Amino acid sequence: MNFTKTTEQSSKYEHLEKMSIKELLANINQEDKTVPYAVEKALLQIETLVTQIVIKMKLGGRLFYIGAGTSGRLGIVDASECPPTFGVPFDLVNGIIAGGDIAIRRAVENAEDNATQAWNDLQEQNITENDVVIGIAASGTTPYVIGGLEACNENNIITGSISCNAESPLSKTAQFPIDVVVGPEFVTGSSRMKAGTAQKLVLNMISTATMIQLGKVKGNKMVDMQLSNSKLIDRGVKMIMGEIPVSYEEGAALLKEYGSVRKAVASYNVK
Repeated sequence: MNFTKTTEQSSKYEHLEKMSIKELLANINQEDKTVPYAVEKALLQIETLVTQIVIKMKLGGRLFYIGAGTSGRLGIVDASECPPTFGVPFDLVNGIIAGGDIAIRRAVENAEDNATQAWNDLQEQNITENDVVIGIAASGTTPYVIGGLEACNENNIITGSISCNAESPLSKTAQFPIDVVVGPEFVTGSSRMKAGTAQKLVLNMISTATMIQLGKVKGNKMVDMQLSNSKLIDRGVKMIMGEIPVSYEEGAALLKEYGSVRKAVASYNVK
């Protein structure tokens, strides 16, 4: 198989330790600017995967991200932000990391090399054919992730992937792969940099586009967001004021009574 890990190729910058802080920041920024263009080239792949996710979620399915290290953490971040942002159940979008929750904060030795553990982890979540599993691995070679997708394929579960190397083993395993080729990192092999940024951008697109398709946004507003702090309550009141002719105080009272922007606006409109 002709496969080159561009994420592991040597940085085009030499003697980083001799650069000034200004030079370091400017050069990192220069590399970061290339990431959205790499994501743009993968838009059709992203669209194809999101289409499958929406179909399955409308049938009652869930979305799972599996990954190791930085990739696993990014999946957990995206999953954990869906309930407060879109008001969905906490188990609709799920992030699973090799090594378990302890690996969120510190590396668990050899966890990513276990090719059978991801399927065990997914079975603990009662995975079904209505669910979709996305494997995340910058290298595209992580055994934990590849093994998990292989097991899903064998059990008629839709699989997707996010990798930063073209034609990777992970991409060849996933039914709906996404390849965002960002090239060598500023610090050679440090895939938490451009590759991590690319993965975060793609995850944002996947979850946001899916939730909009599921009706969790009205206009451009997060009308189902959880009102978990003063900032979000204030935002909710202003959303209500933008939808119906009420004062701030009236909007706040409606929000307190009904618990969400959507319900508050709907209650006013039926009066």
